[in-house]
Parts: sequence; C-alpha cells; structure tokens
Amino acid sequence: MTIHITEAESEVLAALWREGPLTPARLIAAVQARRDWGGATVKTLLGRLMQKKAIRSERDDGRLQYRPLVTREAYVEAEVQALVDRLFERDRAALVRHLTR
Repeated sequence: MTIHITEAESEVLAALWREGPLTPARLIAAVQARRDWGGATVKTLLGRLMQKKAIRSERDDGRLQYRPLVTREAYVEAEVQALVDRLFERDRAALVRHLTR
C-alpha cells in the first residue's frame, strides 16, 4: 500500500528524518526553521500524517514524541514511481534517458 504524502506533509517528515524522534514543540520549531508556517499549520499536517499512519506518537520518559513510520527511501521511491507513471508512461528507462541527455 502506498501512502500519498503531500509536499507540505513531506516537510514534517523531513524534520523527523533529519533529527529523529521529536517532541511536538521541537518538531514545530524544526519545520518553522525551514518554512514560514504557523504552529497551527504544522499541527494540522501532523494530524494528517497520523491519520495516514505515516508517523506515530509515543511517550518516552513521559514526553510525547513523534516518529516517522515511512522511511525517506520509501517516500523517494514512491515519488519517483509517480513521476515515471505520470510523465513517462511507466517506463523508468525513459526517465533515465531524459535525465542523462
């Protein structure tokens, strides 16, 4: 099963991939360091990612932390496949030819 991750949601995941498990406050700060988004926007994206089961929350020493359930590698593979499907009629070789000309 492939999970569709939007570009905005990928910013939240990228912070988790870069920095590992993060508390809500640290995750919001990490995203805001790269994007001019309010805390409410980041919380909305967190909720969407939780519903998609792309991240999970857990308690560690009593502190809430978020962890990615989708690896960066799986996300990149899904994005590349979507690009190949959409622009190159599912022909990966055509993508490679395009990139190497």
